[in-house]
Amino acid sequence: MTRLLAVALFLVGFATCTLADDSEYQLGPDSTRKEGVPKGEVIQRVYADSKIFPGTSRDYYLYVPAQYDGQSPAAVMVFQDGHAYVGEQGQFRAPAVMDNLIAEGAMPVTIGIFLNPGHKGESKIESPWRSNNRSFEYDTLSADYATFVIDEILPTVAQEYKLTDDPNLRAICGISSGGICAFTVAWQRPDQFRKVMSHVGSFTNIRGGNVYPALIRKTDPKPLRIFLQDGENDVDNEHGNWWLSNLQMDKALAYKKYDYKFVGGSGQHSGVHGGAILPDSLRWLWRGWDQQQN
Repeated sequence: MTRLLAVALFLVGFATCTLADDSEYQLGPDSTRKEGVPKGEVIQRVYADSKIFPGTSRDYYLYVPAQYDGQSPAAVMVFQDGHAYVGEQGQFRAPAVMDNLIAEGAMPVTIGIFLNPGHKGESKIESPWRSNNRSFEYDTLSADYATFVIDEILPTVAQEYKLTDDPNLRAICGISSGGICAFTVAWQRPDQFRKVMSHVGSFTNIRGGNVYPALIRKTDPKPLRIFLQDGENDVDNEHGNWWLSNLQMDKALAYKKYDYKFVGGSGQHSGVHGGAILPDSLRWLWRGWDQQQN
């Protein structure tokens, strides 16, 4: 990878920026701690034993809801760029949102797995956004990352916690390149994951992801439920136009009559809009969860 491409991908993936067009989006009460709502536990771990991505090491975080009893299998939600979602003061604040939604019954008792991208080598990195393996893992359209999650991460977590094997109770989420990655996992393995959430997803030609709208149109529908969010002021560069790419995804999914929702806005390439609507997005994604079976 050239230095110029590496810098471009970093700028695309740097979703922590907050720009003027995001100012209309604010976190609501479901993104904050509420009195009387049981608080789940967040545990930080390191995974450095991958055979799919050898030589990589990554931090990851487990969110275990207070309602998890160790007896009944928990639903699963996997987040790419986990550091962006797990923070108590970040743009998404997913653990607090999940606490509130689990307490109200809007989503099942769900263990969250917040994965950072892998990094090769011994050098320290300033930020997980700058991982030297992030684009390779996230933007590649093969089944490798799906295999990594299904055959390596889930069994590792299952050594400590009971996880469901029902694909209707497994969701996968990501932002930017992590958004297209989440879609690729479910697209490749709908037998394992059937719920997808993408924030400002990179359905552009970084590593060929611009083909997805055409693939969707030419492929028999898969049993997926898909949530997409993007803003009209998203990135426009040599890899493509993010807003137009998400609009193409919107139209392709509509054409094939998928169970999907696209929420557009005026925002930039950040998690501000996606974070503001995360509670309602999760309500939509998990609706009817107690009636869904294999």
